[in-house]
Amino acid sequence: MYKILRKKFLTPTICLMDVLAPRVAKSARPGQFLIVRAGEKNERIPLTICDYNPEEGSVTIVTQLVGASTRIICNYEAGESFADVVGPLGQPSEFIHMSQQELASSRYLFIAGGLGTAPVYPQVKYLHNAGVPVDVIIGARNRGLLIMEDEMRAICDHLYVCTDDGSAGEKGLVTDIMGRLLDSGEKYTQAVAIGPMVMMKFVTLKGREYGIPLVVSLNTLMVDGTGMCGACRVTIAGKTRFACVDGPEFNAYDVDFDEAIRRQGMYRSIETEKDHECRIGLH
Repeated sequence: MYKILRKKFLTPTICLMDVLAPRVAKSARPGQFLIVRAGEKNERIPLTICDYNPEEGSVTIVTQLVGASTRIICNYEAGESFADVVGPLGQPSEFIHMSQQELASSRYLFIAGGLGTAPVYPQVKYLHNAGVPVDVIIGARNRGLLIMEDEMRAICDHLYVCTDDGSAGEKGLVTDIMGRLLDSGEKYTQAVAIGPMVMMKFVTLKGREYGIPLVVSLNTLMVDGTGMCGACRVTIAGKTRFACVDGPEFNAYDVDFDEAIRRQGMYRSIETEKDHECRIGLH
């Protein structure tokens, strides 16, 4: 059993939890994810790792209430325990394998949309601790969907915030700020975009205009999280890949976003089923 150490709602529909999982915390790296199963008969939910504390033995997850299974997770309280927390899964971010010399000559731009701020956080934190200059753009539809603004500001060089309706930060899209930064002469060795699929598609189109190296995370496609279900099949550079085992991060310019967006919409009706249970392993 995996005890919930702390819980707080970042917004009315987005919940942050620190969960006791010592082995996961010891092995976790930025870019990876884990699978949470609230109860013995509940669905397996892949969630990106927002942070990890090897000393405490805890991992931090951020869950948005979008369906029946995420509602169950968000209804758990501190002191209660999940049935399973499995991980870390997926491939870590590419910069994990870079030498100190390579990192020293790097400068990163992160573009986070909505809940994508959560998986961006451990990446920025890792690079910040390595002394790498990092700028971050956070975008959301409105103020109520912005998360971790203060936490991000503490670990990046410059933070830019925008909302569609102008209720926080400047009014506009993340691509507006991205284009303005690049037009002003800012130079980045690498950009990373994590957020809604449509947002990442348009960030990729913008990035192509400037020829900036860009990585995106396809974590929102994952269902089973182990490559068994095939739900996260995506075409990368003309070849079939699985977001959960080959990713979740890929070269943005290799991703068939139109296919990925269609695939993402296939399971929306199932997500809201109140009586939906995971039957993997049940007889």
